[in-house]
Amino acid sequence: MQTLSIEGELTIVTATEQKALLLAFLDTDDELEINLSKVSEFDTAGLQLLILIKREAAQTGKTLRFVMHSKVVLDILELTRLTTAFGDQVVLESPR
Repeated sequence: MQTLSIEGELTIVTATEQKALLLAFLDTDDELEINLSKVSEFDTAGLQLLILIKREAAQTGKTLRFVMHSKVVLDILELTRLTTAFGDQVVLESPR
């Protein structure tokens, strides 16, 4: 299993760069995990990227899980009522 950790913004400002990174990550293995614990800013463009990458993984027969959702990611997922839509267990990063 390959794991990718996203750090910083997952927003409209970084969408083009992040899209290329996420799509390239899909080619690394058949079982994938994206760690969202270090996402500091997240908006609907970031949400669209997660939906896109999850859909692309499913279409190519790959398993993709989102793990360790940061608070900002969880806030948007809750606001849009998509917390369980991806089928991933939602686990917050431990407070420090």
